[in-house]
Amino acid sequence: MLASRRYDAVLMDCQMPQMDGYTATAEVRRREGGDRRTPIIALTAYALDGNRERCIESGMDDYISKPVHRDLLLETLRRWLPPSGGVSRASRTGAGPSLAG
Repeated sequence: MLASRRYDAVLMDCQMPQMDGYTATAEVRRREGGDRRTPIIALTAYALDGNRERCIESGMDDYISKPVHRDLLLETLRRWLPPSGGVSRASRTGAGPSLAG
């Protein structure tokens, strides 16, 4: 889908049937090739030590564990979504990956 259409952000499940979210993220990053960087936010039931770091190391930009709380989801999306046609706050400030959760 990302190859045919631009999205403001991707909510990535880490446990998917044919390709896990880590592999899918690596493929997205490979295809982007540095031309652009779509924010990828992990949504996962994995809440054990090291899972957040694994998501970030795989190329995801942020991490939210399930069950998802509405306020945390909105806060995280605000951090990565561009304000009406602009650049995301993280890009404007040069901030690196955020570890929300």
